[in-house]
Amino acid sequence: MSRVTINDVARASDTSKKTVSRVLNQEPGVRKEVRDRVLAAVAELKYRPLASARSLASNRSFMIGLLYDNLSPSYVMEVQAGVQEACEAHQYSMMVQPLDSTAADFMERVEGILWRHRPDGLVLTPPITDHPALLAHLCATGTPFTSIAPRKPKGIAGVILQEREAAAAMVDHLVALGHRRIAHIIGDPKHGAGVWRLAGFRDGLERAGIEERAEYMVQGRFSFESGVKAARQLLQLKQRPTAIFAADDDMAVGAIWAAAEAGVSVPGEVSICGFDDTTIATQVWPLLTTVHQPVRDMGKRATEELLLGLLGKGEPRMVEVDYLMRLRDSTAPAPR
Repeated sequence: MSRVTINDVARASDTSKKTVSRVLNQEPGVRKEVRDRVLAAVAELKYRPLASARSLASNRSFMIGLLYDNLSPSYVMEVQAGVQEACEAHQYSMMVQPLDSTAADFMERVEGILWRHRPDGLVLTPPITDHPALLAHLCATGTPFTSIAPRKPKGIAGVILQEREAAAAMVDHLVALGHRRIAHIIGDPKHGAGVWRLAGFRDGLERAGIEERAEYMVQGRFSFESGVKAARQLLQLKQRPTAIFAADDDMAVGAIWAAAEAGVSVPGEVSICGFDDTTIATQVWPLLTTVHQPVRDMGKRATEELLLGLLGKGEPRMVEVDYLMRLRDSTAPAPR
């Protein structure tokens, strides 16, 4: 069978090759009747445009770059799934690039990626969202981008969640269960999320009239391993906490692992909760109480805002999404 071409689609829809191209590129200014006719012909003929030809014709790569520097595989996979979903809906491809934002050659690597792959735009994840040199470079070169959970959302587009309020709500939950000795495994200080969730934890303690205890504040790195290490330290205290709030699910699951290692019952002797509600939260026992951050949807929404500008359909903006409390089996009333 010979390959179906754009000319075949034009003939079948009684339009021009240029009109078909405009419909496929989702450009504005095409009447709905004509657009529907073209799309019907595309579906009937099972037409699939060549990516290389499409790029040459429009001077675009039809590629979105996702940049990340995050130790949590659960978080990255959820963001990636959301970005991919939005890209596929608009016939874009996705490039995923892990980076070390603290490396001396970070900017050199980013510039190399932009030069080699020519993405039409970028989706940035924390902590890359807050890298001053990168943001300055993207603005200076006019490279379109959106940010997920930036520390300073004013003036940029993307998606954000009120993480400070959500963290305080989790402390409220623990206090309502009768917990007063509440520890916190702090998130990576490079991340806005680590800063906001720590602030929310402190807000919750203050609301409950609980004094912060230095020995209950242990630094983590948004990784399973750092959660294990932090929880071991907390569980060895003479007066150990009755509840541990980890700043993300990976660290919370690490804390559950450390408790099992030490023979400490969860939630009988210590309640453990996390943040994000990634897939790992329901793959561990006991099922993890956590704050549901719609990570996949945030990846999708950030990409949709980026595409809004790239396709000339509107002005990208900063979108705020809601959190939900997922109360499961890893938290229970404080032991007497």
